Order: sequence, then C-alpha cells, then structure tokens
Amino acid sequence: MSNAPQSEFLVLSRGRWDEDLSEDEIQAAIDDFYAWHARLVDEGKMRTGQRLKRDARRVSRDAVTDGPFSESREVIGGYWHVLAASLDEAAAIMTQNPTLACGLEFEIRQIEPERADARVVSNETPVARLRPDR
Repeated sequence: MSNAPQSEFLVLSRGRWDEDLSEDEIQAAIDDFYAWHARLVDEGKMRTGQRLKRDARRVSRDAVTDGPFSESREVIGGYWHVLAASLDEAAAIMTQNPTLACGLEFEIRQIEPERADARVVSNETPVARLRPDR
C-alpha cells in the first residue's frame, strides 16, 4: 500500500455464483472470502460491509413499491469498504477477492466526503445540465 492519503471506496458485490458450482465449492469461496476480508480489515485496507437481504422497497415521489426488484436482486448482493490511495489501488485490492473466480463481480466507487451541492456536477446531475467541459 502506498503512503498517499487514504480514501474510502464503496464496493458493490454484483452478479450470481456460477451455475455449475456445487454448494461446497461456493461455501469454500465464501470461507476464503471472509478469511481474506478479515486479513485486510486487520491490515487497515478494508472496513466491514454486509450482505443485503432480498426483500426491498423502492421509494419514489409517486409510490413505495415492494421488492425484490429483479434488476437489483440479480446484481447487488452486498457492500464492502476498501481504504486505498486511489481507485486503481482499490481495484488492485479487489482483484484478489476469492469470489471473482466463482462468478461475482465488484463495482468500486470512491465515497465523496463533501456534502452535495446543486452547482457541482455529480452522479445525480440531470443529463441536460452536464457541461461538455466536465
């Protein structure tokens, strides 16, 4: 790990286990993951995260809708936190995740420490307001 200041990255666990794996093979990958994760927490490279349950609610200005929502349930199974100096370093850490070999994937996003500001381009900025220079 570099000596640069650490940022926190949210890791979303995506995908499903490979269809051809036995329960024992999946459990072995899960056990390997938790051992790998515990080591990285001890080393200060990760923080804890959690699995996500299947039941969900979607809240919009129009309604509260019961889940699970197939598009979400199929792709997001849990979240974790990586501490790294850069997105590339966070990705390098996640390439060592034992569950990659079994079909899971990970989306890594740096956590923005500042409060939201309508004048600053963000993930929520309407497309029509995005400037070409950004």
